[in-house]
Amino acid sequence: MAVTRRQFLGSASALAVPLMVSGCGFAPSSSKSTNASTLSFTTWGTDSELAGFRTAIAAFEKAEPAAKVSLNAVPYEQMFSNIDAQIQAGNPPDIFRVPYYTFGSYAGRGQLLDLTPHVGAGFGQRFTPAAWQAVQNGDKPYGVPHHTDTSVIYYNKAALTAAGITSVPSRLDQAWSWAEFEAVAQKLRGALPSSKFPFAYNWQGNGVTRWLSLLFEADGRFLAEDLRTPAINSAAGTAAVDFSKSFFARKFVPPNSSVKSTTYAADIWYAQTSAMVFGGAFQVPDATKNLKFDWGVTYSPRDVRAAGDFGGNALVATAGTKKPDLAAKFLDFMTQADAMRTFCAGASLLPTRADLVSSGLDFAVRPELSPVFIGQASTVRATDSGQVASPSMSKIITVLKDQLEQAFVGGQSTAATLTHMASGIAAATASK
Repeated sequence: MAVTRRQFLGSASALAVPLMVSGCGFAPSSSKSTNASTLSFTTWGTDSELAGFRTAIAAFEKAEPAAKVSLNAVPYEQMFSNIDAQIQAGNPPDIFRVPYYTFGSYAGRGQLLDLTPHVGAGFGQRFTPAAWQAVQNGDKPYGVPHHTDTSVIYYNKAALTAAGITSVPSRLDQAWSWAEFEAVAQKLRGALPSSKFPFAYNWQGNGVTRWLSLLFEADGRFLAEDLRTPAINSAAGTAAVDFSKSFFARKFVPPNSSVKSTTYAADIWYAQTSAMVFGGAFQVPDATKNLKFDWGVTYSPRDVRAAGDFGGNALVATAGTKKPDLAAKFLDFMTQADAMRTFCAGASLLPTRADLVSSGLDFAVRPELSPVFIGQASTVRATDSGQVASPSMSKIITVLKDQLEQAFVGGQSTAATLTHMASGIAAATASK
């Protein structure tokens, strides 16, 4: 039986093995981190992610013999209510993990450590521009981009073959256009019984940020360059809403797979209710272990340009940590090449270091799929990830969920959807 994403995020872990240590990228600290000290680190994770964290912690403790890192693994559903309560009570962890779409709210409230005094010259150059932009607030870094993930199309090979679809794009520059993707979906619709569907889109819950990939593919924005003014009521916004509304109108996706659905898109595909699904690299180990049918992956479709969702997580230190130098050293260590390569390969996640993106990385499971995910991630621009890291993003997510739900299953027009989105985004950024 397939494990759901919700089960993934609350799972436990395995034992760890030390890594080799590479050079430090942080400026010399004003106090010695060799003093006996313990960092508290709170995270959620899959089995492989938590195993990767334990591996890296063991290596860090080997490099810093007087330091210890206490790992607190919690279910994702409890993660940020716990963090918020601890911050409110004045006893937050020194380090925690945070999605990029949530990062901005913590940085905007002054709850994260400004790494500027700790970062050596050129530190940000180790990361891709999109990744480094995702941890900025007011042009200062308040975290490190630990890894990313992005959605591609998983497909059931037998289902596509039965519909007469005998080839899929094998290179990024060959990715289906929107029109070509629609043609594929129409072929599948004609070949499948009414109880099954061409695909499922992974925009449920806070995954609504993945709808923004369509907006970016249409070469649009939801925030202007000042990251406050709404920019979604545009030709690109119209194209993205119209395109995604058509998924429901043409019965390309299940009617119960809208943004407020409690059923994850991956579960629909696992049950073979859909022939394709949009999904991230983190799903590769589970799909490999549990699925009994032959499957592959290909690139997400493109319109004016290729684009992707900037998923994944940053590592941050809390503003109130009493060990800022040691916390900074740990964040540096976690983004060194060996540590990031081992973590991402083991957990089927994508690196944020430019050198690892350039050289490539092989997943521990289904390594032949790695180039598809890394290629798709390369389509994310810094202007895209910078919007998602807005301090107002948590409120903007609510606006997107409410309005897209009305557009997809509530009969709301595209024009009204964009007008309400724009006003909702304006209210969100004004109340930052």
